[in-house]
Amino acid sequence: MSGKEKSRAKAEQAKGKTKETIGRTVGNESMTAEGRAEKAKGDARQAKEKGKDVFKR
Repeated sequence: MSGKEKSRAKAEQAKGKTKETIGRTVGNESMTAEGRAEKAKGDARQAKEKGKDVFKR
């Protein structure tokens, strides 16, 4: 399950980065903020999974 969560985190990060970039390009502040939030959510999920890996060993 951990591998699935890690890939989910990477997908959220990529989606957030894309949305942030598009929002910045077209000048849409709300889209930029949404992208940052999604990216942060992906970062948090990835950190959680890395923490789990540390305690597994």
